This record gives sequence, C-alpha cells and structure tokens, in this order.
Amino acid sequence: MTAPPLWIVEDDAHIADMLDNYLQAQGFATRVFGNGQQALSCLQADPSSAQLLLLDVMLPGLDGMQVCRQLRAFSAVPVIMLTARIDEIDRLLGLELGADDYICKPFSPREVVARIKALLRRASPSTLLTAPGASALAGFAVDEAGQRGLYQGQSLKLTPVEFRLFNTLMGRPGHVFSRARLLDGLHDDWRDVSDRAIDTHIKNLRRKMEQVQAQAAEGVGISSVYGVGYRLDVPAPGGQRMGPSAWALQPAGSPAP
Repeated sequence: MTAPPLWIVEDDAHIADMLDNYLQAQGFATRVFGNGQQALSCLQADPSSAQLLLLDVMLPGLDGMQVCRQLRAFSAVPVIMLTARIDEIDRLLGLELGADDYICKPFSPREVVARIKALLRRASPSTLLTAPGASALAGFAVDEAGQRGLYQGQSLKLTPVEFRLFNTLMGRPGHVFSRARLLDGLHDDWRDVSDRAIDTHIKNLRRKMEQVQAQAAEGVGISSVYGVGYRLDVPAPGGQRMGPSAWALQPAGSPAP
C-alpha cells in the first residue's frame, strides 16, 4: 500500500519548489499548498490524506500556529514547523500547539529529509520501545499496531511524540524517568533538544489524559519529580495513587491493582 503524500504548506514559491523537487527525488510523494486554510480544509475532508506536514509559520491569512492548533482538534498527523523565528518562546509555542518538530530557516534540503525520516521512523510501530506485558493499565492501553494511546477503547488522539512518551511511561509505571532518558527515546543523538521541549510535550499529554478521566475521582496521572523528571502514577484500591515504592513490590508485567 502506497503511503499518503507529504504536504508542503509554504507560501514562498521558491522554497516550496525546492522542497517539492528534492523530496520527490528522494522517493517521497508530495503535495504543495500555498496557504494554511486550503491545507486545513483538505485535511478536514480527509484526515488520512497526508503522511506528514511541513508547515511554514509565517503564512498569509491563517498562519502556521493557527493551522496547527485547529489541526490538533481532529488529527494527529505528524507536523514539522518551518520557521524563521529562532527564539525559544516561538519554538515552544509551536510544540505546545501540537507540532512534533521544527526546522529553522535557512535550512538544507538534506536536513529536512533527515528530520522527516526520523519523525516517520519514530511514528512507525516497528520502532516503538514498549516493556513486555505493560500494554494496559487502569483503563489506558497502548495500541502498538495503530500507534495509538487508548482510554476505555477510545483514542487519545496523541501526536507521534506524545505517543512515544505515553508508551515509555506506560512501560514502567511508578518509575521516575529523567528528561534525558525521555529525550533519548524521542530524538536522534545528532539533534539538540532542550529539556523544556519535554516539559511541553508532557504538559500536552497530561492534559489529554486528564480530559478523558474527568469523571474519575482519582485516575492515572503523570507526576513531576522536582529536579529529575516524570513518573506515571496509578490509583491503588483505596483511591490513592501508587508511587514508586508500591510499584517496586509488583512482579514485572503485573496488571494494575
């Protein structure tokens, strides 16, 4: 089965043509859009029609940030932002809105292809790192084949980055993962990523998990461990969340109590 095309959403005709020609030469099918509203409308009509979006930030009318925000209401398609805004606030805003990666202009086509392959590789079920026997927990489940996080059978609509974080945390509930360890599972060694990027992705993942558990008195939660990283906590029979000491007593692969 042929993969859907990569979408290039870029109003600069020179950049769009350069990316289009280079990506096709690398064996990718592509589709080019000159504005964000057109791309968003096409995705709303068929959310599975794009394999990945290269999305420029500075688009006329509906800019890339607005496109990404609206897109995440109905689709988890991977998004790489193309931006000339190199300060950290703009990069983190893009991640908080649901972007999976960003590339600063000017860039080389080779870098773009490397980032695309890395993101698609992370999104591939065959490359996911999951602990055996830890696929379901207190209503949450990992669907490796579909690359989805589920709650009571319903999709959490996670982005590829959020899914890998969810998958890692679900694999060892109660274990404290450092930011460095979480970064290792998300990005290739050559990429320089700040710890704050992990904080932003965790914030988005935590929000999605809390939203689906809105009616639960005490549910699964992601706890921040000051100065270290993050931990997945699960409610014990009495309603209190189980921390690392309780989970340490559970046999490997044990279901949630």
